[in-house]
This record gives sequence, C-alpha cells and structure tokens, in this order.
Amino acid sequence: MNGPTEPALDRFGTVEGVSVARPTTIGVSIPIPAPHGEYLQQRRDDFGDPAAWQIPAHITLLPPTEVDEEAYAAFRSHCAAVAAVQASFSVVLRGTGTFRPLSDVVFIQVAQGVSNCEALEVALRSGPIHRDLDFYYHPHVTVAHNVPADALDKAFDDLADYSVAFKVGSFHLYELGDDGVWRPVHEYALSEG
Repeated sequence: MNGPTEPALDRFGTVEGVSVARPTTIGVSIPIPAPHGEYLQQRRDDFGDPAAWQIPAHITLLPPTEVDEEAYAAFRSHCAAVAAVQASFSVVLRGTGTFRPLSDVVFIQVAQGVSNCEALEVALRSGPIHRDLDFYYHPHVTVAHNVPADALDKAFDDLADYSVAFKVGSFHLYELGDDGVWRPVHEYALSEG
C-alpha cells in the first residue's frame, strides 16, 4: 500500500530544513560586584564546586526557567517595568549558612537587603512567567554545591567571617549557554527614587 511519506526527522526530532525555535533557559539575579564576585567564585572553585566558573556570583531573583520566544519577549518588557518602580538599595553579605540536610549547599547570607530582594523576586514572578519554586525563596550567594561533605564544612568554616557591603543599582537577565555557562544578556537599572 502506497501512502504519503513521513518527513525526515533530524536527531532532535524536528523536521529537516525547518527552523524550530527551541526554548531558552533564563534566570534573573543581582550580580555580586567586582572584586567580591570574583573572590567568591575563586573560593567556590577552591572548594571543588564544578560550577564555580559557569555561574557568576549572584543573588537569585528568578531561578533557571525555560521560556519560548513569545514569553521571553514579554518577560523582558516586564523586567524593565519592575526595575522602573523598584528603588536601588544596599546589601550586606555576612557569614555563612547552609540548606543541609535538605540540599547540600553552603552560602553567604544576605544580612541586609533581604526585603528588597524579596520584593524584586515577587514582582518578577508576577508577570508573564509563572514559576513555582522548589523551596521557599531565601536570598543568598552560593559558595559550595555538589561537593563532598568535608568541602561543604570547609566552605562553611572558612567564610564564616566574610562580610561585604555594596549598593544594588540593577539586576541582570542571564541566559544559559549550550556550554553550561550563564551569561548576562541585559542589565535593568533600578529607580533612583
């Protein structure tokens, strides 16, 4: 029996010769400014974290989220609107914390600026991207993840006295590259009012 032939599929399951937009994985965060961000990345590397140089030191506002082109365009506009009404603020990072035993993570605590981070996080998730969270939002800067217990203990102890203050004047939209590296693609300046 002769019937219509099926179109050839490539290794991704898409029709050969047809451009199919794939989702983009994005995230939004507050970058830790130089030289502090680089220092924390180096320490993360020292503790053996394989993601140390793939993820710039940051405070997450929107965790990794897949979006299609339409949602991405709407979300970029939403980010601009959120930034326009959120005032710049001060952050103090001080001391270490951990999510163990729920998650093998050691982090630097946000000691000042928590409510500002929370307000930005809620505002960003109230737009065109509805993202459920795996855990309650807790602003922090990861310094060790996916490392053995002794490395987590070392990170917790070595950075217990760490403290730095800086002004947050913007947040960044990041994209996850095919190489597993997170790169900033847009900066949204906060209001000075």
